[in-house]
Amino acid sequence: MTTYMTTPRDIDKKWILIDAEGLVLGRLAAFVATRLRGKHLAKFSPHMDTGDNVIIVNAEKVELTGNKSKDKTYYWHTGYPGGIKSRTPEQIIQGKFPERVITKAIKRMLPANKLSRRLMTNLRVYPGSEHPHKAQNPEIIDLASMNPKNTRSKV
Repeated sequence: MTTYMTTPRDIDKKWILIDAEGLVLGRLAAFVATRLRGKHLAKFSPHMDTGDNVIIVNAEKVELTGNKSKDKTYYWHTGYPGGIKSRTPEQIIQGKFPERVITKAIKRMLPANKLSRRLMTNLRVYPGSEHPHKAQNPEIIDLASMNPKNTRSKV
């Protein structure tokens, strides 16, 4: 009996398109991280890039549940003494690069190694509804219809 090992010629990368308008950030990030890693495939190998290429549009319209948009804080340090800085997701989404909230959430769901840095090159996030990847004929995935919890309920 032999163990099956995926080879590079066995990998068939697809392009998928997800509209993030009204989707909950954590659920979107978990779905995309699984797709980037390739864990949804039967031929998944933990040491290879077997996942799909993912395009996310309308990143500025993603939703956060509860008070996370105001209470959650992203920290970074400038490298200088007293150089700790912070921003809330609400400030980032209203700022110049709203797609960074989604990118950070997905990156933090992947393992911290060389492979995850390679996997992040397969992710494209755009703040608006336009993207330059129409030639790849991406498969549109309606994440909102998969589970009612994937969208934020307006009460």
